[in-house]
Parts: sequence; structure tokens; C-alpha cells
Amino acid sequence: MNRYKKWLIASLFISVASITLVNGLTFNSETIEALRKIKIEYILIAGLFHVFSFFIWGARTRAMCNALGYKVNYLKIVEIILSGVFVAGVTPSSAGGEPVRLSMLHLNKIPLGKATAVIVGERLLDAFLVFSSLPFALYIMKDTLPSSKFNVALLIASLLALMALSFFIYGLWKPEKVKNIIRRITGRIAPLLGKHTDASISHLMEKVDREVDLFHESIWIFISVGKKGLLWGMFFTYLFWTVEFFLLILILAGLSQTTSILTAFAAQVFLAIVMVVPATPGASGVAELGAASIFSVFINASIIGVTIIAWRALTYYMNLLLGGLISLKVIKDMDLIKKLIGDSTEP
Repeated sequence: MNRYKKWLIASLFISVASITLVNGLTFNSETIEALRKIKIEYILIAGLFHVFSFFIWGARTRAMCNALGYKVNYLKIVEIILSGVFVAGVTPSSAGGEPVRLSMLHLNKIPLGKATAVIVGERLLDAFLVFSSLPFALYIMKDTLPSSKFNVALLIASLLALMALSFFIYGLWKPEKVKNIIRRITGRIAPLLGKHTDASISHLMEKVDREVDLFHESIWIFISVGKKGLLWGMFFTYLFWTVEFFLLILILAGLSQTTSILTAFAAQVFLAIVMVVPATPGASGVAELGAASIFSVFINASIIGVTIIAWRALTYYMNLLLGGLISLKVIKDMDLIKKLIGDSTEP
């Protein structure tokens, strides 16, 4: 069994175990009553919303490709995204999705450098939107935190958002200085990560340099020749996350639970940040347990487990199902599958 299959099995096992644990702790007579009254139409609409989000993502990718002078069929781009989403769902920290999308864009006659600019640009737009929303999310949820803790948390979040933005701008202006800063930080933490030899630390430093250069070159491509694509990318990024965050509202409506849209959105900003960190395949385990902890602030305890099942079914299991089916359609040759998503997640 290769590493790819092991990741798939591990992700499913961890996810199912986590969901079982959450339901075991929250299931009661009120849960049964909520299931009897469930409005399945809302869950189905939420599923359609999630499918629609892939087409929004496809519109973003197409707009950014067009801005760089390369046209790819819209449905082909959606297929590429779904294939990437499938691989992201079964690789640690979703690391495999971006290399697959990069490779498949390159196979559709987009030069590797320009395809990299599109993929890195999308990643940065997502990160910028989520992290810049953090102070507002904390403010919206201020009533759920003690005032002293809220003030400290809001201050820290605001400082982190400001530091990230400042570092982003400084990285565009002085990439070499940024590389030096990251080298120093990496040199100090490398021994803690098991990088004890000079060769392994040197390899890590080279990888850091490549990532910074990649970031710098990709962003300048859009700033210099792809401004229109960057603007459209921002618009579709905002629309994509709005649609994705609205899934929870629809799920709760199906369970006859009402909540503030802003509160639900703010909670999912926190969850999006939490899910960036884990190294588990598809963020399994951390997504379910993190969602249970964060959602419990505004959702009745008796339906937390059911909510997590529906939310994860739409945002994770549906990705695996649709992405797997599309991958079988798009990638028929086993040699190509091994090249794109085999045991390596490097582009």
C-alpha cells in the first residue's frame, strides 16, 4: 500500500473517530427530537451552495489566468480544482492540492512560472482575507469572552494582522532582507524540528529561499501585468468564502436552530485559521474537534454532533466524492496519476 492510500485511510479513520467522539459526548433525547424535525431541503441547498463555490473558485482561477494572457476552458479549470481538492483532502496539511493544480495548469499550456503565480496568488488572497478578518471576528464574538480576555485577544489579533500585512509589503519591497530574517528564525528553530545536521539545515534554508523568491516573483507578475486579474481574484475570493461560510447557516436552519450570520461567519474565521496548522491528512480530527469547540459557543450542545456531521459531510466528504470522480474522468492514465499525486507532493 503506497503512502497515498495510507493518507486516505488515515484521514477517513481520524475524521470518523472524531465525529463519533463528539456525538458520543453530546447525543441525548433533544438530539433525537431535532433529527425528527430536520428540514432536509436546507441541507440539500447547502450542498448546492458548496458545489457552486467550486464554480466561483473556477471563475477566480480563469480571471487570473486571463489577466496573464492565457485562456483555459472554464469547465476544464473546475475539473482541475476538483482534482486538486481531492488530493488536498488526503495529504497532510492539504499539501498535495496546490502541486496538482499547478501541474495540471501547466499541462494546459500555461508556462510553469505563470501557473505558479496563479496558484500562489490564490493562496495569498485566501490568507489575506482570513487573517485580515480576524480582528473583526473577535469583535463580533466579544460577548462570548470575558472583557479582559477579549481586549487582550483583540489586541493580539490586530497586531498579528498588522504584522502579516507589513511583512507582506516589506517582502515585495526587500525580498533579500526578508530572506535573511527568515533564515535567522529558521536557523534557530531547525534543531527543534529535528534538523540537526548542517546538510539538512542547509537544505531547509535553500527551500526557504526558493519559497520567498517564488512569492516575490509571483506577486510582481500580477502587480506588473496582471492587475485586473488580481482585482477579480479579490472579488471572487470574497464571494467564495461568503458562500462557504453560509453553509453553516443553512445547516442550522435545517436543524431549526437560528443564529446570527455575523457570529457564524466570525466563528468560521477562527476555524479556518485553526485548520491551516494541523499536519493531519485533510485536517481530519482537528477540523471536527475544533469545530465542536468553536461552534459550541452559539449552538445548542444537543445538536453540535449532528451539525458537525452535516458540515463535514459537505465540506470534506463531498470534496472527496466529487474530486475522486472528476479525477478518474480527467486522469485516466495511471502513470500520470503517479506523476501528479503519487508519493510526492512537490510540483
